[in-house]
Amino acid sequence: MTEVLRAETAGFCMGVDLALRKLNSQVEAKDTSPIFTFGPIIHNPQVLAHYAARGVTESESPSTIPAQSRAVIRAHGIPRLLEDQLRSKGVTLVDATCPKVKKAQLLIEKQTKQGRHLLLFGESDHPEVKGLLSYADAEALVFDSLLQLQGKDLAPEKRYFLASQTTQDREEFRTIRDYLLEHVDASMPIFDTICDATRERQVEAKRIAKQVDYMIVVGGLTSGNTRRLAQVITAQGTPCAHIEQADELPLPALTGVQRIGLTAGASTPKYIIDAVENRLREL
Repeated sequence: MTEVLRAETAGFCMGVDLALRKLNSQVEAKDTSPIFTFGPIIHNPQVLAHYAARGVTESESPSTIPAQSRAVIRAHGIPRLLEDQLRSKGVTLVDATCPKVKKAQLLIEKQTKQGRHLLLFGESDHPEVKGLLSYADAEALVFDSLLQLQGKDLAPEKRYFLASQTTQDREEFRTIRDYLLEHVDASMPIFDTICDATRERQVEAKRIAKQVDYMIVVGGLTSGNTRRLAQVITAQGTPCAHIEQADELPLPALTGVQRIGLTAGASTPKYIIDAVENRLREL
């Protein structure tokens, strides 16, 4: 039988659990007004399908959410302008933004009001990043690596501060921090807004990767923190597969493998992780 090392940190983080609890409370309420989520509540297609079957509609535009309905703001948060548009329509907002993301939003807003310009380590097309940028000024810069940052034109007369998308790699963030302090501004404010849950998952994934022959990462293919887990594992030199469900396991690659590591992103339900583990133990 194949030996499987399952990460203790695999599965829902606090922010995801809180967001789904808030959505569940709306689904179970006696209120009969329609329920929308602004964008996917979390990045997991199986969870989204579950709520769609319960009558929850996903929308990406305020224009498609009618007045007198309920809109649950996704865990990643949304831009302030969109919140204002929804409120002005008479939509009841239920804010399920992750507290760690909300904290980053308010921190960025405070620094921006003090005349500093945001340098944000993150993915420019990620919904969390779009929300964070709405609390900064128009001169904010987004980059996903030190190399990309080095290609930016930072004006020496301007004051900057550094923050991060909450699901980024902390080691890369530290490298970026050290570069900015040495080459741009030794007194630049640095704000490590990476979530501890992200760090803990990455640390445990690296530790397990050194003990096994192959790693499986379970979670939505569009989930930033799940993709990052696969990246940090691959960087250790351990073969790794990122899948969403048990039937996607790369069985030919696992033939003869004695020890397999298993972890999952912060938006992956326990029942999916359990199914993958059970399938692995049957090899």
